[in-house]
Amino acid sequence: MHETTKICVARHGETDWNVQQILQGWIDVPVNSKGLRQAHELAETLASVRFSRVYTSPLQRAAKTAEIIAARLHLAHPTQHPGLKERNFGVFQGIPKAEMAVTHPELLQEILSRNPAAQFEQGETPDGFADRVLDGLEDIARHNAGKRVLVITHGWVMDVITRHIRHLPRTAILKMKRKNIECLWLDVTSRSHISASHDGNS
Repeated sequence: MHETTKICVARHGETDWNVQQILQGWIDVPVNSKGLRQAHELAETLASVRFSRVYTSPLQRAAKTAEIIAARLHLAHPTQHPGLKERNFGVFQGIPKAEMAVTHPELLQEILSRNPAAQFEQGETPDGFADRVLDGLEDIARHNAGKRVLVITHGWVMDVITRHIRHLPRTAILKMKRKNIECLWLDVTSRSHISASHDGNS
């Protein structure tokens, strides 16, 4: 029986593209001034939690958020993990949603509803993306058995995790969107044993 790893998953701080409604995906957009403040706020919120490590998506909007928190919590520099990257939206990355309303209105509606089954030319498939995220969580848990770790990642990644812990189909539309620096607590023993946790203190 593997020891449980308690993982706090949080979305990165705000970016200008969040505000401007531009699809980011793998484009490396930095956090803005509000995003930096949000990172410090989250660090204060988590100050009493005894994390052993911080993991982050390699994309700088997540990495910078993670660096600020790790420094505040007196932890080592965050470890980047490719499994935590946002979904690759292919040729639609960097396109404002206002432009997509004219050029690809049906796809835009899928994006706005955060439909996981949406297909993006030259992007990741829904199953490929979900597998990458869940494999990443399992890998982090395996290397931190019995410990408490913080993960900084992205909105669509958190959607994958939310469906998984709610035992919903991968194609389920959640009708929700995680806010910047919103947290989700997990208990992880393996990929098939990822469940919601109430907080990081139990």
